[in-house]
Amino acid sequence: MRWIVRIGITLVLAAVVLVAALLLLPGDRLARLAIEQIRKQTGREVTVAGEVKLSFWPVLGVETGPVTVANADWASAAPMLQAQGLAIGVAAPALLGGEVRITRILAQDPVLRLETAKGRVNWEFSPSGVTGGAAAPATSGAGGQLVTLDGLELKNARLIYVEEGKTSFDFGGVDLSASWPATDAPLKMAARLEPGAGPISVDLTLADLGAFSNEQVSAMQMTMAAPRTSITFDGRASIDGALAGTATLDTSDSSAMLAAFGQSGISLPRGLGQRADLKAQVTYTADGRLALRDLAADLDGNRLNGAADVTVADPPQVTARLTADALDLTGLGAASGGTGSGGGDTGSGWSETAIDASALALANGSLHLTARSIALPGLELGQSALGLSLDNSRAVVEMAPVSLFSGQLTGQLVANNRNGLSVGGDLRAEGVEMREALATLGGIERLSGAASGELKFLGVGQSEAQIMRSLSGEGRLAMGRGVISGFDLDNLMGRGAKGGGTTVFNSLTASYRMDKGNLFNEDLLMLLDNFKANGTGRVGLGARDIDYLFTPVALRANAGQGIAVPVRIVGPWADPAIRPDLSQVIEAATGLDKEAVETKAKDELRRKLGEELDTEITPDQDVEELIKDRLEQEATKGLLKLLGAD
Repeated sequence: MRWIVRIGITLVLAAVVLVAALLLLPGDRLARLAIEQIRKQTGREVTVAGEVKLSFWPVLGVETGPVTVANADWASAAPMLQAQGLAIGVAAPALLGGEVRITRILAQDPVLRLETAKGRVNWEFSPSGVTGGAAAPATSGAGGQLVTLDGLELKNARLIYVEEGKTSFDFGGVDLSASWPATDAPLKMAARLEPGAGPISVDLTLADLGAFSNEQVSAMQMTMAAPRTSITFDGRASIDGALAGTATLDTSDSSAMLAAFGQSGISLPRGLGQRADLKAQVTYTADGRLALRDLAADLDGNRLNGAADVTVADPPQVTARLTADALDLTGLGAASGGTGSGGGDTGSGWSETAIDASALALANGSLHLTARSIALPGLELGQSALGLSLDNSRAVVEMAPVSLFSGQLTGQLVANNRNGLSVGGDLRAEGVEMREALATLGGIERLSGAASGELKFLGVGQSEAQIMRSLSGEGRLAMGRGVISGFDLDNLMGRGAKGGGTTVFNSLTASYRMDKGNLFNEDLLMLLDNFKANGTGRVGLGARDIDYLFTPVALRANAGQGIAVPVRIVGPWADPAIRPDLSQVIEAATGLDKEAVETKAKDELRRKLGEELDTEITPDQDVEELIKDRLEQEATKGLLKLLGAD
């Protein structure tokens, strides 16, 4: 806004000078005089090329060819303003009454280069011979005349903005118009620009241009329209960029909106603002700090309230505290490529699709969220209090607590994408329903009951499958009364049947460690009314398989010593084989291991066979050859008897 006021003033002063000499001087002489006055008022070199055309009544007008206004001496060598043509009109009757009423300022194909460096701006002009002076106020012209503006037009303008020697934006095709018909009337501006993929139009009303141009606060209303988007502001503003008031944003397609502002290729997940309706009390300071209070947001049906503070930087620094009722964030799954048995899966069952974690670098800061429920991809959270901190592509989620699987979780989860993606956690659970947890996380539905425990884990990889195959960590589990479906321990121990059914237990405890995607347990203890059971084995978290030996003991059998019938669970999670391990039963009954049992059985077989053959059989003899020889001998004897031989 400042550059419009300052440049407009210099052009007005030129017009006044032209009026003074209008009837006496030819066009080229008049142009040179105007240029000299502009140079004095701005301290900048000004050049005008081409023919100068004049008009006299009722509009005192000047039209020129190409015009150039030099840059500040500390800025770049490129001109601050260039235009292919310039036209200025002043109302002649008003001028006779001592009022400078500009009816028209038109710049054709202008290129405006705005630069800032070390607190200086190139649109501040210092008149020649005045040290540290500022331009004349917007409400006065030469000699103190009142200055007003009926119309300012920039056609097909190119805007360049440079901060500390680096170009922040550079786009063309800008059309701008402004009107300030009276000193006590508001300034009205309208602009159309296209910095990205789609046009943006802006309508702005400034209540007090005089106060605004003199670095005071003025009421301001603004309406901005972008593709499928409307943005409004109603409040106060100052020329240094600070403002305060009520702002709204309503978009039915945030991707199209961002593309129109030059941020193409960004697609927010459903639930985070593909469609958005926001309203807040906004305060923005000249140093780039944005405060949002009384924030009310509707993001794809997710309603949030609260407050936020944003520091404009690269990346932005965000601090927010929000509350919500029910949040639906299931759309996050589509953004990350999905999980489960999608198109990128392999036989492991985990997705091999690469996880895009680039969103961790979009901002730094912290967020505190409380919600009645949160629906995530494949996961339902109940009443939850969550804290999220982001720092240089590393996110930490604090749960304090989170309702999950009918229980509660506390602790933290970490996702780090600084040098490749890694995920980890340190969690504590109370009252978690195991059937819900295992069915959701691993497709296992055989174990049910409330559990408590602890878990520390770390996984590294660029896909779900890589992470699951790399898991390491440790934990413990404790359950009260629960059920295992798929086999009936009473049936198995009483009649040896290995069919279906259920086993109800009174308690279960276990500790475990994880390494390279495998979970190892050696101390499972399950207590039932008539049995106890121990367990040891491996659960393949990456391969989604299991090899586990479950050993129930009948406490009231064998004179109170118990009878053990081990059960081996082997195979994929989806359909493991569950069968008694008879080798374990034999070992328990004989006190011998499997190899010793086999050796003893072979010795007994040789003894029995030796008795039948009436010979001693040693371990190194071939039993098959002995039987063959004995059959030949018996056949020979039978043949001799048949022939009547002795």
